[in-house]
Amino acid sequence: MGWFSRSNRRKAQAEKKEDVWVKCPSCSAHIFKEEWEKSFHACSKCNHHDRLTCDDRLAMLIDDGSFEERYLKVKASDPLKFADATGTYAAKLDAVRQDTGLNEAVKAGRGTLNGLKVVIAVMDFRFVGGSLSSGSGEKIFLAVCYAERHGLPFIMVSTSGGARMQEGIISLMQMAKTCAGVSRLHKSRLPYISILSDPTFGGVSASFAMVGDVSIAEPGAMIGFAGRRVIEQTIKQELPPDFQTAEYLLAHGFLDMIVKRADMKDTVYKILRYWTPR
Repeated sequence: MGWFSRSNRRKAQAEKKEDVWVKCPSCSAHIFKEEWEKSFHACSKCNHHDRLTCDDRLAMLIDDGSFEERYLKVKASDPLKFADATGTYAAKLDAVRQDTGLNEAVKAGRGTLNGLKVVIAVMDFRFVGGSLSSGSGEKIFLAVCYAERHGLPFIMVSTSGGARMQEGIISLMQMAKTCAGVSRLHKSRLPYISILSDPTFGGVSASFAMVGDVSIAEPGAMIGFAGRRVIEQTIKQELPPDFQTAEYLLAHGFLDMIVKRADMKDTVYKILRYWTPR
């Protein structure tokens, strides 16, 4: 029966090894889990920035214990009573709420960034691909209005596949609605910092994500409207290898800067220091 013991021992060693190391999804390098967590899932070997949850991003940007979440009761609607072969939209929303612990694809509230009071909204790709819905659009709009009303800077962290098509035109209306909210910040001369992470596509990139006073992207983030394959099939041309990457957009004037996660908080703080509160 000794071979059973050896098998169990090897299994335990393998599990212990998995607890210590994290494999980079880009370059396959093995990185200490503690180092991976401290760098907010950024690879020290190839600089790949893996996806983060909204809570991870809030921990990265907002001072410990200062975040106050708002609009917890705001959720998506189901105006079309949408259903397909895999089930109803309402049932899928219930399932993803249970899996993520979120009520929508956006978490919004106020807090401090190096002591500076800010309003922040963060998207989470786990929630139906971070799609823009009646609920997420409403949260962003309410957060923007709160910032305008209290004279505070607004920070938006985007990651999304686009509009949530299960809600039809109601979802598409959120593009105009969120931009209308941002225009109120501009009129009040309040700063709007837009941070684009991987991926930021569709109706989100075509609306509030690209109209920041300062637009910042993470290294290697994929940003665009339609997907690469769709564009190539439409124009019948092959696109550059780095097309729709943050680096490509920066070179063509669509972004102001690319910032690593380790430097993101201090960079945003330095930008906001140029602003004089009213």
